[in-house]
Amino acid sequence: MRPFTPQYLRQTTQIFSKPAISGAYQARLFTQSTKMSTSDLKIESTNIKTASGVSLDDKQKTIVGSVLDLFAGRPSLEKLQLWSDEGVFEDPITVARGRKQYEAQWYGLQSAFSEIERLHHEVTSSGNPITMDLKTRYVVKGIGKEQTIASVIKIYLDSHGKIEKVEDKWDGKLPESGIANAFRRLNAVTVPHIISVPKNKEEDAKRGN
Repeated sequence: MRPFTPQYLRQTTQIFSKPAISGAYQARLFTQSTKMSTSDLKIESTNIKTASGVSLDDKQKTIVGSVLDLFAGRPSLEKLQLWSDEGVFEDPITVARGRKQYEAQWYGLQSAFSEIERLHHEVTSSGNPITMDLKTRYVVKGIGKEQTIASVIKIYLDSHGKIEKVEDKWDGKLPESGIANAFRRLNAVTVPHIISVPKNKEEDAKRGN
């Protein structure tokens, strides 16, 4: 989760147990998400900027728009059904594997920051991965810590068009040391015990999603 450690989370959020999403509801979301357009998913990031010579088809626009919404602290269960259940989110602070871990990371942004401002974005490649430059300003709730992060985002899709991996490379880099990676794995395991994920669409709506 960007751009803070679990210690920041503990300062800014109440500890919750993550409720389980019912299997029937999750299956229904999966079916609906394969048919939904950008407007159906209520994606807010629709004005997607691309580099010269780069174009996106409608499916790619939906994927990129949903990912931009996630980085802006605007998650929803429907948007996250665009992800594979085994998907991975990776940045210098975490390696979140599987739905339980990556959903908590995205909802954690909404819980932990009082301000999230996208300063710049540009899609630089429409291949697989889709590659995008992103610059975002964050302000942590309660303590007012402000940080601006410039990233290279890579979005990998599986054979079904689902998101199987998102890499968030701050300044174009991910850590390589064993110690850093151990802390990243610890973050991924810890956050789901701190951040609750809505059980259904009604709970999601109450959070303004």
